[in-house]
Amino acid sequence: MTILLNSSLQRATFFLTGFQGLEGLHGWISIPFCFIYLTVILGNLTILHVICTDATLHGPMYYFLGMLAVTDLGLCLSTLPTVLGIFWFDTREIGIPACFTQLFFIHTLSLVESSVLLSMSIDRYVAICNPLHYSTVLTPACIVKMGLSSVLRSALLILPLPFLLKHFQYCHSHVLAHAYCLHLEIMKLACSSIIVNHIYGLFVVACTVGVDSLLIFLSYALILRTVLSIASLQERLRALNTCVSHICAVRLFYIPMIGLSLVHRFGEHLPRVVHLFMSYVYLLVPPLMNPIIYSIKTKQIGQRIIKKFIKSLRYFWKD
Repeated sequence: MTILLNSSLQRATFFLTGFQGLEGLHGWISIPFCFIYLTVILGNLTILHVICTDATLHGPMYYFLGMLAVTDLGLCLSTLPTVLGIFWFDTREIGIPACFTQLFFIHTLSLVESSVLLSMSIDRYVAICNPLHYSTVLTPACIVKMGLSSVLRSALLILPLPFLLKHFQYCHSHVLAHAYCLHLEIMKLACSSIIVNHIYGLFVVACTVGVDSLLIFLSYALILRTVLSIASLQERLRALNTCVSHICAVRLFYIPMIGLSLVHRFGEHLPRVVHLFMSYVYLLVPPLMNPIIYSIKTKQIGQRIIKKFIKSLRYFWKD
């Protein structure tokens, strides 16, 4: 399948791909995807609702958790139209402007999530290593600045990518391997040199994911040093237990992201199913699992959700 030839780049079309060879089963395949999307939306909206409506949860840790939930929702919704469009309506064509817009939001929100995870590690560091200064260091103004800087940094670094891709001529196959647009995949369709995109892409990853992961590792090294200096074993375990949810979220985010990047750059010989699996894990598993992890491991969140659920049931049966 080739690109639709037009004199205008804005009228050109890429073709998205579902599960090749299983087109007849797309209706059935859409069922687990619908369940995942619905769970992601309900789970993250529940977290946001509980944090917004409960005054006892108006603290730095919960504000950062709210930021994570908003980011996960955005990441989920940025892929939902094209993924379900293919499964339900076999809508495979996507215009270049729409494709580049989706690409911008997917990559920007991924970098925002990395920044939010770094902010959450700073929160844990201050809470454990400098508990007496926790409320004075992580003030509401400071949290707002951290959130805005995360969004601005991510958006400004990703913004050049669509413009770089826009100036390419696409003379290779224009069938994308996924049900959504990714920078690494689109730039390989160009018939001109993509060295600038390669270098800039690596620069963006190094400045964001590389720096964030290094700082997260450093913060936990300092946390571990502080925890080991605590005499009581019970206090050590209590301090470490407050970090479990965040550590799980970090692993759920960084491992699939690194795996997908390696597969795209060096795994061209791997079966296509590996590429598909890694891409869906990268985009859907963190937004799906984060609300579940924080509901289970964060007592305050879990208790508030149960109370809200029981209250809703009572209201329903009363009516």
